[in-house]
Amino acid sequence: MKDEATPQKIPITKPFFGPEEEAAIRAPLHSGWVVQGPFVKEFEERFSAFTESPFSIATSSCTTALHIAVAALGLQPGDEVIVPAFTWISTANVVEYMGAKPVFCDIDLSTFNIDVAGIEELITPRTVGIIPVHLFGLCAEMQPILEIARKHGIWVVEDAACGFGARYHGKHAGTFGGMGCFSFHPRKSITTGEGGMIITQREDFDRLARTLRDHGASRSDLSRHTGEAGFLLSEYNHLGYNYRMTDIQGALGCAQMDRASWILKTRSQLADRYNRLLTGVEWLETPRVPHGFVHGYQAYVCLFRPEEPAMNNVDRLHRQRNELMMQLEAKGIATRQGTHAPVLQGYYTKKYALRTEQFPNAYLADRLGLTLPLYAQMTEAEQALVCQSLQQAKS
Repeated sequence: MKDEATPQKIPITKPFFGPEEEAAIRAPLHSGWVVQGPFVKEFEERFSAFTESPFSIATSSCTTALHIAVAALGLQPGDEVIVPAFTWISTANVVEYMGAKPVFCDIDLSTFNIDVAGIEELITPRTVGIIPVHLFGLCAEMQPILEIARKHGIWVVEDAACGFGARYHGKHAGTFGGMGCFSFHPRKSITTGEGGMIITQREDFDRLARTLRDHGASRSDLSRHTGEAGFLLSEYNHLGYNYRMTDIQGALGCAQMDRASWILKTRSQLADRYNRLLTGVEWLETPRVPHGFVHGYQAYVCLFRPEEPAMNNVDRLHRQRNELMMQLEAKGIATRQGTHAPVLQGYYTKKYALRTEQFPNAYLADRLGLTLPLYAQMTEAEQALVCQSLQQAKS
């Protein structure tokens, strides 16, 4: 039971829903078409327009989007794929699903993204691809990653789960590699509850991804029922999955797209205000945005660093960070670690005999990341309270 004496005053995030979203999800209920259908198609078209990508394929989650992407690229058992050592675990999991091996690359601690300088030394004759992650809404350094991929003849799939609204030298996240995969989980800037999207520039990838998300069917239920000979089932020439988005989710996604630009602008303004309010708080490193990048601010993730973090002091600093977070929680202010390092999770440490010292920056990020509350409807008073409470808790 929730302790009424310490109510959760300021959550880590919350989606923005209005009467438009409520009306949107009623529409498929009234029509009776609630599986993947016309609203999913409209959502895909709107997402393509926003990201300036010719093809968008809606899925049930970003994890399933990534799984479809690597399957469409023909990932095989024994292949190797380079992934960041600090990311949500599904980035590595989709490689495992195919019987392939995720090869972990440490990160740049200043951006939380893959350390480009460490990629090439990990490439072996078995390496077939790279999955860079645009973590927390900041694009990875895509140009050198693409150059490495071209040099070695390997593919690139972008994990853009957090990348909605993020741009790299003018182009939207997800438009650089063969495919880009997005999440619409409630912690993302726009949400369909659960849900994902693949974008691609290639028509052949579009066709295959649509087939793979729908059991391997040669045509969708919508096209079958609205076209001729709807009484005949599709042909199944591929081993596919049931990774379809429902039309209820698609309708919600359309309503969220109507306010997407406002949500992104507001989140950016809130991040700028955090930057100003936290100026002078030397023990907290706020998000870095390199020149030519537009941060999507899926999350506002800082690094707790009352002293220069290193492997010989990180455990002590980790305890201090956790104590700080507990004090904020007692005041009703939610915080979170940024994300976790898969290389520290039991499955991967045991299977590949991984050691923390192999990935020092990922370990530091895992132990010292600190996410502050951020959501479009956050008030100036709430932000001021967060920053004031932070400084009081640390003093």
